Amino acid sequence: MSTKNLFSDEAKQKIKDLATDIDFAMFASGLKEYPIHMVPMSTKKVDEEGLIWFLSNRNSQHNQNINLNSAMHLVYSDASKMKFLNVFGQASITTNFEIIKELYKSTDDAWFDGVNDPNITAISVRPDQAFYWDPKNNTLVTLLKMGMGAITGDEPDLMDQGELNI
Repeated sequence: MSTKNLFSDEAKQKIKDLATDIDFAMFASGLKEYPIHMVPMSTKKVDEEGLIWFLSNRNSQHNQNINLNSAMHLVYSDASKMKFLNVFGQASITTNFEIIKELYKSTDDAWFDGVNDPNITAISVRPDQAFYWDPKNNTLVTLLKMGMGAITGDEPDLMDQGELNI
């Protein structure tokens, strides 16, 4: 495994690539309470500033937690592609209709009564610390290298990993 720390624009791009490719994150809030509150959330967008956006219900437990303490943790995992992203950051809630309208898709009708639902909020997450694991090759090549490593006893160099510093 090789370490490749990324900074600024490169880090923002890596977060965007992984978060949008994996899509669903386990969104943990209420980090000072035990057990922490954790729910799966679909990433709606990663903007040019590196903010990660979600839609949420104003009355949800995670919105309540963010109002008390903005610290949160996102865990993205796609084991089938061997891609992982771990983000600690600060969350903000907005009710700005233009932002909500931009993020809203017809699939969100499962959770909301349309884009005009008064309970919709948008959550942005500003990463403070992030770490990633990303395969150097496609899944088939990675699996072949793993198999060769198991046969030869050599540790294959399969993944790039590193910190993402925005």
